[in-house]
Parts: sequence; C-alpha cells; structure tokens
Amino acid sequence: MVKIHLTTQFIITILLLHILTSIQSKSFSRNLSRKSLDFKKEKLTHLHFYFHDIVIARHPTAIKVASSPTTNTSSSFFGLVMMMDDPLTLTPEPGSKVLGRAQGIYASADLKELGFLMVLNYCFTEGKYNGSTLSILGRNAAFTSMREMPVVGGSGLFRFARGYAQAKTHSLDYKTGNAVVEYDVFVLHY
Repeated sequence: MVKIHLTTQFIITILLLHILTSIQSKSFSRNLSRKSLDFKKEKLTHLHFYFHDIVIARHPTAIKVASSPTTNTSSSFFGLVMMMDDPLTLTPEPGSKVLGRAQGIYASADLKELGFLMVLNYCFTEGKYNGSTLSILGRNAAFTSMREMPVVGGSGLFRFARGYAQAKTHSLDYKTGNAVVEYDVFVLHY
C-alpha cells in the first residue's frame, strides 16, 4: 500500500510540475506561412536615381561628425565619419524632381585608399514607393568607376528586400567634396 501511495504521489508531482512549467513558459516565436502574410510572388525591381552629396554649401546635406588625428594627413581620410541626409533625384541636375533621401552615415574605413563604410537608408517620398525604404550596408571604394553595395533589407513595399546597388560617380568637385552619384538598384521583394 505504501509503495502505491508513493508512486501515485510521484506521478502527481511530475504532472503538476509539467503543467506549471508549460503555463509559465511562453514561446517568443512561431512559424508562419507566406500566405498568412499575403506574400504572393517575389518581384525584381530596378530603381535608377541620382544621389547629391553636398558637403560645402549654404545648406549642406552631409556633415563631418568625427575624425581622427590621422584624417588630415591620410590620403584616404581614414577615420572621417560623415552624417548625411542627401536628396535622391530623377536626373543629375540639382533642381531635378526629388524622389527621396539617402539618410545615414559613411565613414572612411580604409588606410590606403578612399573606401567608405556605407550605412544608409534610401527613404522614398514619391510615387508608388512613397513611405518605403531600402537599407544599404557595404563598402564604397569611391574612386572605382563602378561600386557595388548590398541591399540588406527594407520596409513598406520593400519588406524582405535583398539585392544590390551599383554606384557610379557622375560628377565630383575636388575642392568642395560635393558629388553627384548615379545609382542603379536591383532589389527582390514581395
């Protein structure tokens, strides 16, 4: 009789512990189907625009926020960090229609050549993509004729975005550092 009582008590204790543990632990994730998020077919979109990086002007769109003691003596400006809110336009002319902004940071991260670490969002304000963003994170070797940086994400119509951005310098004023850069962006999204 004592043996049955201990066995029953042990089983009841295990069951109670199991119930209490399952009540206390809540999962922080769950699997979802693409259909439940209304993901239909993935699209490939090509965007073409111009990026105006205005460093010296009455109203600059890129400003220095940090530099190192070696920045001024380095041919690569190593250690320079710039914050930007650059207009994205339809054509290279300064008065062209603004499609959005390139907002973020670029920093000279190469000791030998002008190579920027680019961390930015293209924030679109016009047309179908108004309110949507694309996120770029990559290396921009500024004096290379064509540079490629990865698209690592997006929002709005660009949710789950991935792809690449190709940059080509359209014009550069060596005295001011002001530049217009042509971008072709190829992005997969839903």
